[in-house]
Amino acid sequence: MLRKVRSSGIRVGARPFVIVASRYNARYVDSLVRAARKTLQDAGARVHVVRVPGAYEIPLAADLVARRASAAPASTDRVAAIVCLGVILRGETAHAAHIGEAVTWALMQIQLRHAIPVIHEVLLLENEAQAVKRCLHPQHNRGIEAAETALQMAKLVQKLHP
Repeated sequence: MLRKVRSSGIRVGARPFVIVASRYNARYVDSLVRAARKTLQDAGARVHVVRVPGAYEIPLAADLVARRASAAPASTDRVAAIVCLGVILRGETAHAAHIGEAVTWALMQIQLRHAIPVIHEVLLLENEAQAVKRCLHPQHNRGIEAAETALQMAKLVQKLHP
């Protein structure tokens, strides 16, 4: 059962956050992007969106953003978190599962290597009904959940690693 997404109430000032999102399955991903951007902006963040062709390309863009962020001096201009958004719909072959596993592994490695939160909301879904519920339904939009996680992790990282 899906949880209703709730606001954490975290304020981040004008810290920059980057959303890396695929263009594939645009109907769903665009809704995730809108929800994530609004949530981050409501918290005071500056938001930059990077679009890539599909889910498989998200880790490269996220890694390039993280490299730039980790090379920057610690300041309010350093990217606070990267939110990765995409939708993979299962088909008749194992291709979707392979893409999902590769993206998951790569995003985990990026955040560990660069010590920057990389929020994984590249959804591997069984069907369009799941996509509608998780991407288009305002109470369950995973873009909001991803942004809230990014805000919480940015605050935690700032506290633990100023």
